[in-house]
Amino acid sequence: MPGNTDIIRTLLEKRGITKVDDVEIFLNPDYERDTHDPLAFLGMERAVSRLLAAIQGGERIAIYADFDCDGIPGAALFHDFLKKVGYENFIVYIPHRDREGYGFHKGAVEKLAADGVSLIITIDVGGGAADTVRFAKEKGIDVIIADHHEITGVIPDAAAFLNPKLGVYPFPDLCGTAVAWKLACATLTEGRKRNLLAFASVAEGWEKWLLDLVAIATVADMVPLVGENRALAHFGLKVLRKSPRLGIRALCTLLHIRQNELTEDDIGFSIAPRINAASRMDEPELALRLLTTQSPDEAERIAQKLERLNTSRKGVVGAVVREAKRKVRARFTKEERIVVVGNTEWKPALLGLAANSVLGERTGVVCLWGRDANGTIKGSCRSDGSISVTELFANAHDALLEYGGHKASGGFSVSAEHIHTLHETLARAASGVRQNAPEEKAAWDTAISLPNCSWNLLQELSRLAPFGMGNPKPILRISGGSVSAMRRFGKAKEHIEVSLECKTSGHTVRCFQFFTSPESFSAPPTPGRSVVALATLERDSYRGANALALRVTDLLLA
Repeated sequence: MPGNTDIIRTLLEKRGITKVDDVEIFLNPDYERDTHDPLAFLGMERAVSRLLAAIQGGERIAIYADFDCDGIPGAALFHDFLKKVGYENFIVYIPHRDREGYGFHKGAVEKLAADGVSLIITIDVGGGAADTVRFAKEKGIDVIIADHHEITGVIPDAAAFLNPKLGVYPFPDLCGTAVAWKLACATLTEGRKRNLLAFASVAEGWEKWLLDLVAIATVADMVPLVGENRALAHFGLKVLRKSPRLGIRALCTLLHIRQNELTEDDIGFSIAPRINAASRMDEPELALRLLTTQSPDEAERIAQKLERLNTSRKGVVGAVVREAKRKVRARFTKEERIVVVGNTEWKPALLGLAANSVLGERTGVVCLWGRDANGTIKGSCRSDGSISVTELFANAHDALLEYGGHKASGGFSVSAEHIHTLHETLARAASGVRQNAPEEKAAWDTAISLPNCSWNLLQELSRLAPFGMGNPKPILRISGGSVSAMRRFGKAKEHIEVSLECKTSGHTVRCFQFFTSPESFSAPPTPGRSVVALATLERDSYRGANALALRVTDLLLA
C-alpha cells in the first residue's frame, strides 16, 4: 500500500481487508463503482411507472415518513425531488410519535383519503402494514413502500414494495432514506428517457445534492458503514460540508460546528439528536421544516427551538435513566437476561434512549415501558446482540398488541392486563429464542505511545472514516502517560476529564469520557499514577481546530 503507514495496514487487516483491490475500494470510495443501479431493486420499475403516472396525471401524492432521523430526512429528500421536477400537488405526513406511534396507520389513511390523496409513498415504514395497505386500496389509494426493515409476516400487496432485503439487490443494508433516494434517482432517469420537460430540465447529477440527507440518515440509523453505505456516507458528507440547506447552516452556526469540516460524529452527536428531539418532544414537523426551509429567519428560529427541545429531552431522559437503573438494580440480578421495568409517567418516545443507557450496565435485553397520550402502554427494548428483539417479540406475540423493530432494538404496545406479567412472558419467550454470546469486541486495535498522539496520526486514521457500525473507530492502546490532573464536569458532574502527561517528553493530552466516574475505570485516574489508556483519538472541538483529545474507554495500570 504505497504511502500508507504500518498502523493503517494493521487496522485494515483487523477489518479483514488485505487484498490490494479491497484496500483500494475501502480507502478510495468511487461513486460510479461503489453505488448500485436503482433498477436492481425488485419492484423499482413498477414504483417508477406508478409515480410517473401520478405526476403526469396531476394526482395528489402523500409522502408518509417515519418520525425519526431516517424517515424525516427521507421525507425532506422526496419533498426536494418533487419540487425540483416542478410538482406541487403533494403533502408530507409524519405520524405523531406519542399520539399515533410508529407505523403506517389506517387513521392516517382516512385523513389522506379525505384530502384527495390517490398515491402514498411510505419512507422507512410500511413493510409490515399489510392490513393498512389493503385498507388504502379499498379507499382507492395506491401505496409505494420504500422500507428497509427486516421482512416478517405477510408482504403487503402494494403498488410497489421496495426493500433492499428483497430479491437480488447487491447490498441489503441501506437505510430508509437511501431507498427513497434510489426511487428518486430511478424516476429522474426514466422521466428523462420519456423526454418529460420537467425532468429533462434537471441537470445531470443533480440527485447527488440529495446525498447530504442520505448521509444524515445512514449515520443516524446506525446501519453498517460498509459496502454501498460507506460510499453513500463518504460522498454524502462531502455534500453536507457544502450543503446550501439553510437549516443545516443555522444548526452548525448555533452549535459552533464548522460546516466545511463536518464528520460523522457531528451527525451522530449533534445533528441527529436535534432532529430526533422534534418528534420525541411532540413536534416532528419542526425537523422537516429545518431540512426544507428556504427562509434564513425561519431556519434560525427552528434551530434554536430544536436546541431548546433537545436540552429539555436530555433532562427528562436523565431522570428516567436514574429511576430505571434504581428499579433494575432492586428487582433483577446481574445474571438475568431479560429485564422489564416501567412507569405510567414515563414518555414512550424517550424510552429507547433510556434503555440504551440501562443496557450499558448489563447483558441481554432491557425493556422499558410508559404510557402515551392516548393511555396506551408502550415500550422500547434494546439488546446487546445475544437475543434478537424481533424473535423475542414474535415468541411473545399473544401478549403484545403491536410490535416491530430490528435484532438489536424494537418497540411494542401491551394491554394493561398483560403489563404486570410482561417480564415473565418475555423471559419464557427468550427460552425459545436462539441465544448467542454477545459479540466480542477487541479491547484495542493497535498500540502507540503517548507522544505519538499527533494531528498527523489523526489525519492518517481519518482515512478509514466514516466510522460507525461495521467500521468502528480504532481503539488505541496508549502507553507512557501518567495522570497529571483529573476533574469531573457537567451539570451533575456526570462526566470526567483527565490530563495525561509523558514525563520524558512533556507531551500532554486531554482525555475525557461522558457519563462515567473515576471508579468506572480499571485503574481510577489518581494524580501521579502511571496508566495505559484505551481510547479513540479525536479532534478536540473545545480547544481549537488542531487540538486533540482522547475519548477514553478504560484506564489500566501501567
